Amino acid sequence: METLSKNKIKWIRSLRMKKNRDSEQLFIVEGEKMVQELVNNHSDLIECVVSTDKTISFNHSTFLADVQSMGQISSLKTPNRLLAVVKIRPKKSKNAKFILALDGIQDPGNMGTILRTADWFGVDEVICSKNTVDIHNPKVVQASMGSLFRIPINYCNLHEYLSKSDLTIYGALLTGESIYTKTVQKEGVIVMGNEGNGISEEIKELVQTSIHIPRFGESESLNVAVATGIVLSEFSRG
Repeated sequence: METLSKNKIKWIRSLRMKKNRDSEQLFIVEGEKMVQELVNNHSDLIECVVSTDKTISFNHSTFLADVQSMGQISSLKTPNRLLAVVKIRPKKSKNAKFILALDGIQDPGNMGTILRTADWFGVDEVICSKNTVDIHNPKVVQASMGSLFRIPINYCNLHEYLSKSDLTIYGALLTGESIYTKTVQKEGVIVMGNEGNGISEEIKELVQTSIHIPRFGESESLNVAVATGIVLSEFSRG
């Protein structure tokens, strides 16, 4: 096992920036659980592995790092003992019928939680507007808990995509029928909007069925990741 060099440290650290991830088509995954999932199910995506444990062996290029070096390349407050550099390979879903569309989601924690929730409820594909946070952002990767490897996630011109869709387009808005009384089925495109501004005006024009989550308390707003979970749960009941 080769010792992690200063040049490798600099290279891995550079992948924290989106422009470098895009140019290299690589991103970072941290944590034993997610790295092991990659090894078991997506080994072809692994560029290299970094470990602080010299007894760990993989059939991939593996570098040994001390605790200090791992701290330099990790984005976590408490670095894990395993880190992998992974290839970016977007995948398409064939005949997707249950689609989640994200319009301008900005918070990495929300994004990761949304992906994890979509995975739980069996969403066929996640479509993101181009101004939605990068799914390969380290905070998104951590919050997704590996779900970004299991669901097709793609970025596009959302307005153009929805304009061409043959599926019913649902929009989570402050107006519309209650999600608890509206008859819905696990088919269609569900649009969730930005944390502060909701669904953009140009996308609202394409929404065919407006749905909302009724408020029973005093809170002024509902976290978008929580709202997504409630909406997907109701669609999955049918």
